[in-house]
Amino acid sequence: MDYQDIIKDWKQQKFKSLYWLEGEEDFFIDQVTAYAEHELLPESEQGFNLTVLYGKDTDWTTVINACRRYPMFAERQVVLLKEAQAMRDLLKLEAYIDNPLSSTIFVVAHKQGKIDGRSKMAKLIKEKGVLLSTKKLYDNQLPTWVESYVSSRGLAISQKAAILLVDHIGNDLSRIANEIDKLLVNLPSQKKIDESDIEKYVGISKEYNVFELQNALGQKNTAKVFRIIAYFAANPKAAPIQMTLPALYNFFAKVNLIFSVKGGEKEIAAALGVHPFFVKDYLNAARQYGPDGTEKAILLLHQYNLRSIGINDSGVEDGELMKELMYKMMS
Repeated sequence: MDYQDIIKDWKQQKFKSLYWLEGEEDFFIDQVTAYAEHELLPESEQGFNLTVLYGKDTDWTTVINACRRYPMFAERQVVLLKEAQAMRDLLKLEAYIDNPLSSTIFVVAHKQGKIDGRSKMAKLIKEKGVLLSTKKLYDNQLPTWVESYVSSRGLAISQKAAILLVDHIGNDLSRIANEIDKLLVNLPSQKKIDESDIEKYVGISKEYNVFELQNALGQKNTAKVFRIIAYFAANPKAAPIQMTLPALYNFFAKVNLIFSVKGGEKEIAAALGVHPFFVKDYLNAARQYGPDGTEKAILLLHQYNLRSIGINDSGVEDGELMKELMYKMMS
């Protein structure tokens, strides 16, 4: 069961006595806990029947006592335990989980890891309640997730706009969702978000960004590469060199993998861990540079990354460093 299934069940008035939320991806846990805190009970009942506790500030007896309390003037109460991973003697909740009160919806948010799946507690959670175990999405899954998230909000987003957003923000679902939600406020009547919307409302240039630099470099499009580099030099906050060089290094490291992969685009996408939409860019770069040129690019990127932080460098401006590097990589 994923986080959307839990919320869907709640909207249909389908409840279990226990919801244990754990794992690496805070966004999914936060979505469920936010709904539990603000939507499960009518506002008029929250004062009496909603209890929010924090692991670092509470103990197991307080939690169990809250869960065993009967609701006031209502069918059910909600007990929400946030930051459960910080609570001492967490395993002592086992006694309540083994015999929960049917009128209590107990939601536990256990971030930054999971309890031991072999423990009695884990077995009881699966037997008596609902377990949501989350993990970080792979980078190649992010554009599809963005498209799905936007769709759940009643709009659509172009594939390139989704990739542009992900490329700028990285693997941070909370930040991505926040930017999307801001977009939706500004675009109430539109049916589809495109690159122009990303540029206007998120502040990412659709023409001058690391993603476009990567593509131009892969194509050895000299004019476009130096046009983007000039923009970066004039707008240092748009793409700091300390962020740009690792991104390019990661790109060429993936290009280098292509030379050892057997199969078509599907197999290459799986081996590189990228969205299939990207594969043609990596294949094109592999053709342009070949094994030797790709290895040379990786070595140069490593060398210039050191120079960008002051190692073996006499204080050359970032813009000049990038120009010098681009020239050497494409020659």
